[in-house]
Amino acid sequence: MTDNSEFNPELVLAHKFPERAFAYTERDVALYALGVGACARNAVDADELKYVYHENGQNSIQVLPTFAALFSLESIPDGISLPGIQYDPHLLLHGQQYIEVYKAFPSCASLDNKVSLAGLHDKGKAAILEIETKSYERESGELLCMNRTTVYLRGAGGFSKASKPFSYVNYASNQVPAVKIPKSPPFALYEDCTQASQALLYRLSGDYNPLHSDPSIAKVAGFSAPILHGLCTLGFAVRAIIKCICKGDSNMVKNISGRFLLHVYPGETLITEMWLDGLRVIYQTKVKERNRSVLSGFVGLNRLASSM
Repeated sequence: MTDNSEFNPELVLAHKFPERAFAYTERDVALYALGVGACARNAVDADELKYVYHENGQNSIQVLPTFAALFSLESIPDGISLPGIQYDPHLLLHGQQYIEVYKAFPSCASLDNKVSLAGLHDKGKAAILEIETKSYERESGELLCMNRTTVYLRGAGGFSKASKPFSYVNYASNQVPAVKIPKSPPFALYEDCTQASQALLYRLSGDYNPLHSDPSIAKVAGFSAPILHGLCTLGFAVRAIIKCICKGDSNMVKNISGRFLLHVYPGETLITEMWLDGLRVIYQTKVKERNRSVLSGFVGLNRLASSM
């Protein structure tokens, strides 16, 4: 329930989130890569071995750009408090994820995450909350990336005092343009099989929500079995784009946007369709077995591969 009498826009916009530290090692980087399907079909995949092994004498393994999503996992922990906004953490839905990559990630690092409110919208029965996490490398102070996480708080709406529902954003509306899936045949298509244990493997990267591992919790939530993490599906989709469009060069990725449309069950087959629009790849990912779209968005590139 929401206590409307306590909602004060000035207090909400002035709210300070605690800074959060995040540290990772090469083991975390490799475990994440395996969790989003790297080398699953071919253990010595020429495009993906570098994410899990020091290939050809390289000094460190490379880091997939979607690894950045892990930096924001604790930005919205259970019990986050905004003045006048109350919600049941079990009714939280992850709606969208936006990532900007400013430089290649080191294979191990200690980070300082600065968290702020990027948006808040009263939708009547629900509230939409946007949290921005900027991740700085502690040793150099350099800004590595930014995550903007959008969550739907079911049952938390109706907090506006004014007749017009409260709505706030701190970024330009054209920063994350809406994506319209083209009707033309895709420029490229990639099919990938998730494993029955995919969610159990991915959760080892830090997202221990029992919805993805406990059958009884999944059934209470209305699913026939534990579902795959949305960010895991995003990792599969961006991996497909790196392989097909970037020709294996993950450093070409500038920004990533993903909107979660539907759940995926571990073991299902993902088909990612891609369309080139200048330096932007529009994509949608479908579950082959159910012929349903589960994810859509875009990936912005710094450049196109020379072979394109």
